[in-house]
Amino acid sequence: MNFRHFAKLLTLVFSCVISFGSMAQSNWPNQPIKIILPFPTGGTVDQISRLLQPHLQQALGQAIVIETRSGASGSIGTGIAAKSPPDGYTWVIVFDTHGVNPSLYPSLPFDTLKDLTPLMQIGTGAMVVTAHSSTPYKNFNDVVQAAKSKPGTLGYGTIGSGSMAHLAMTYLGNLLKVDWTHIPYKGGGPLAIDGVAGHVPVTMATYALWAPHFASGKLRPLAVTSPKRMVELPDVPTLQELGITGFEAQAYWGMLAPAGVPKDIVNRMHAEMTKVLKIPAVQERLTQMGVVVTATSPTDFDRFIRNEVTKWSKVVKENNIQAGQ
Repeated sequence: MNFRHFAKLLTLVFSCVISFGSMAQSNWPNQPIKIILPFPTGGTVDQISRLLQPHLQQALGQAIVIETRSGASGSIGTGIAAKSPPDGYTWVIVFDTHGVNPSLYPSLPFDTLKDLTPLMQIGTGAMVVTAHSSTPYKNFNDVVQAAKSKPGTLGYGTIGSGSMAHLAMTYLGNLLKVDWTHIPYKGGGPLAIDGVAGHVPVTMATYALWAPHFASGKLRPLAVTSPKRMVELPDVPTLQELGITGFEAQAYWGMLAPAGVPKDIVNRMHAEMTKVLKIPAVQERLTQMGVVVTATSPTDFDRFIRNEVTKWSKVVKENNIQAGQ
């Protein structure tokens, strides 16, 4: 076989591969789709994923398999997703720790900005500073004064080291010159159990986590981290209203895939997710959880993640926050 014939053969083979790949993409999905949850069951990532699951199954015509792979502030499950084949059959729903982990875990086995394909920011949500009803804290100033009177003795719980709540409370401590002690939990589920039981006096977490417990009176909402008061908690002031000017730290949820997923698959998944998030029953439930649906474009979510990485890396470094702290 001469070189010219060999070159033609290679071209034919290459064309067949491209054709087969295009056909495989156009047939997507033709098998179950896996969504990895990088946090324990019971938390907001789990709640939102299971809310979306049946609607996505109906829209895509395939089973949606939810797989919990929690640990290391969400980086274990996210890392598994990052290393999965970029065929559109593995996705991951992340929480606000996603933009913090590159600073918290400098030796991550994946690159947050290069090894994942952003699909969309699903929504954002204010976090709430709460106190258990058994404590004497009636407002946020009571918490601050208690912490100042006995530095280092007042503990506050969050979903884990390096979470948005952890960084936000650390930053608040810097601004208010308060020394309080972080009590990290392994996700929203474990935090909710101890928070409602009163084993941790003060917490910061999303409204979604605490919504069922405010009505019972077991927890007192003291302040919210959003720039405006929440419709669900109209009597609870923002931290900015309490004199902490310019402070804002909101939780967010988003979906990503391994880097290299074909654009037509990303577009299809984005379109179906957008439709699901417009379903009245889905919107109603998310609103009850305090989630403001954003359903951003992949480009906007990518830009948002990059900004988050830059913003919170400064807090991590200045306060020497480390994993497992």
